[in-house]
Amino acid sequence: MFEFINNSEDRGQVGIGTLIVFIAMVLVAAIAAGVLINTAGFLQSQAEATGQESTDLVSERIDVTSEVGIVGNNSTGELKSIKISVSGAAGADQIDLSETTIQAVGPNGQANLVFTDEPANSSTTDTADITNASQINASTFAVQDTNGEFQPAGDAVLDRDTDYTIVINPAAQPFGNLTADEIYSSTNTAYTYAHKESDAVAFGESDTSSLEIVSPASATTSLELTSPDLYSENGEAVRL
Repeated sequence: MFEFINNSEDRGQVGIGTLIVFIAMVLVAAIAAGVLINTAGFLQSQAEATGQESTDLVSERIDVTSEVGIVGNNSTGELKSIKISVSGAAGADQIDLSETTIQAVGPNGQANLVFTDEPANSSTTDTADITNASQINASTFAVQDTNGEFQPAGDAVLDRDTDYTIVINPAAQPFGNLTADEIYSSTNTAYTYAHKESDAVAFGESDTSSLEIVSPASATTSLELTSPDLYSENGEAVRL
């Protein structure tokens, strides 16, 4: 019923075969364990990165506190400045507005607005031009602090204690019809007052525009600018 192996050489061959199979099983198990550990580490790192990105998309967001237009000419129904007050969302870290972009769709097309510190660095002494934002070029925006001073790159950073105002030229594309070449005068070191151009048409009465403010972490804040149907007087602030 049972077969006994009495030959010592046959017994040794069976033992070596068993040992080889055992070693092979150990090697396969070790390789499999190494693959699993590496995969787990990779998945953990990827999950942490994805979680951080998701957190940034929620927390590193820019909140809009007010949207105001400053009337430049009530008879023609045009604004001389668009001002958007912004702050960091609850729980947000520092947000660099110079690294922020604004995707805008206006009466004269669409454009991606990027930060400019030209108003801050400009040598012009025309305070009125600084106030009415006519120095700000097409497809750009500037940033003012609470004192109304334009901020250079690196200083326009939102945090828990500091709010800023995004300033847009309503005569520049895509809000108005002026291009960069029409706004900037090559014969003058300062920017031309856009509303003095005879063919200039600025964002004004009954106009609408859609904006998406995209933070450096790619968090998006959407807003609609809707201008009133009628302006009363020059210099008044109207809610958009």
